[in-house]
Amino acid sequence: MSSRQKTYILLAVRALFNAFGDIELKRGMTHLGPVSFSSAGEAWHLFTQVVSSGTIWLGIILMLGFFASHLVLYSRADFSYVMPTTAANYVIVPLLGLFLLGENVTFARWAGIALISFGVLLVSGTKPRAQEAT
Repeated sequence: MSSRQKTYILLAVRALFNAFGDIELKRGMTHLGPVSFSSAGEAWHLFTQVVSSGTIWLGIILMLGFFASHLVLYSRADFSYVMPTTAANYVIVPLLGLFLLGENVTFARWAGIALISFGVLLVSGTKPRAQEAT
């Protein structure tokens, strides 16, 4: 497997960790309900609920997977390549929100997602390291 193929696989793994981590964090916080910091007691209660939520811990673990794969990508590809590719999640997350959380994704959101996707395609069409392009 070529270095470029490994980078593409790592990009996909990072995107999945990020998207599913976000979904689990959303599920956990939705289960807790609206957050209020109107008093120290309420803030402490929220803290104890967050640290005792298995769903939130799963989200944190998935986000740690995202962070680890993101760091590896920094070692394999240019910063100007790695960072724009994180925008792939702007497509994945609304799809997961729609299918896993039952959220309504409006036409305006899909139009914005299409514009972002076009930019991601432009960047991903380049080589991960500029030195390889010459």
